[in-house]
Amino acid sequence: MRSIDEVGAEHGVIIGPSPRMWAVFEFLRVIAGSESTVVITGESGTGKEVIASLIHRQSPRKHRPFVAVSCSLFSDTLIESELFGHERGAFTGAIRDRPGRFELAESGTVLLDDIDDVPLSMQVKLLRVLQNHTVERLGGTKTVAVNVRVIAGTKRDLRTMVADGTFREDLYYRLNVLPLTLPPLRERMEDLPVLMQHFLERFFKQRGEAAPAVSAGVARAFARYDWPGNVRELENMCERLAQTNMCGTIGAGCLAAGMMFPHAAPATAPPPADGEPGLAVPISLDERVRQLEHMLITWALRASDGNQTRAAELLQIKRSTLQGRMVRCQPVLDLPAASAPSPSSLVSAR
Repeated sequence: MRSIDEVGAEHGVIIGPSPRMWAVFEFLRVIAGSESTVVITGESGTGKEVIASLIHRQSPRKHRPFVAVSCSLFSDTLIESELFGHERGAFTGAIRDRPGRFELAESGTVLLDDIDDVPLSMQVKLLRVLQNHTVERLGGTKTVAVNVRVIAGTKRDLRTMVADGTFREDLYYRLNVLPLTLPPLRERMEDLPVLMQHFLERFFKQRGEAAPAVSAGVARAFARYDWPGNVRELENMCERLAQTNMCGTIGAGCLAAGMMFPHAAPATAPPPADGEPGLAVPISLDERVRQLEHMLITWALRASDGNQTRAAELLQIKRSTLQGRMVRCQPVLDLPAASAPSPSSLVSAR
């Protein structure tokens, strides 16, 4: 059997240097041959479905289906049909028999993500499935035997929900055989550079380009940011950078202000006192403006195939204004000679 590292690399699971994630993958190695139910707890975007898929691919069921369903996507009336299927005529619009996710995953694995959103009435039926290994389609009278392994994903602590009366205690103990907790990205920031490089290389490769260098300012901004959306948010940010980057480098001008200044004070807040931590982080306004101007001019010239008149229209400025700013940015713009105006041409243009 291949190692978790090999399978993880094949399916885009990046193992960074943080001890928290190494502990997770060590646990996955231990349970690789298990058939027991797993509960994965973690905030949205921490990679619960990715880890569940990795567990499946290391299990004896790896050649059978892996079926993932997010329980939060369906209303109380639809989730039963989604999981267990329905018979023709069971409700308005049910024009044919339809198997549910448990039947579709026969001999494989079902991931019940967001199981903390399943209503109590549905939890009773889930418990019956886990106990009896059978399902009954909505509107049907026959039971269907199913042979599946269940992995549950939750963004909330199920023990707390049991104490609050919002999750059935018997279902919790039936599910919680192999508990696994995924840390949020802010608690394993050692992994951030590895993950960022991986995502940038992937998305720039889709454009047929090599990933450009990341400036020290961007690296600092990423390190300061809390990443409330976790790895999914980081992945989306890297995709956005790859799709919009026109500079040849990833600089501060490529990032939104909310990323550069995640803890900025309101405009009415007094400035921090000398020595007070948090907000007094120096940044060059001129450098920030120069990088943004550089990025936008490069984008406009590329989008217009070097036509300065069209580029000026795209930027909603006069052509002479564009030429002046191109001269100012020339040392860093790396523009084609034909696109870069000379100072004498600007004098005649005026």
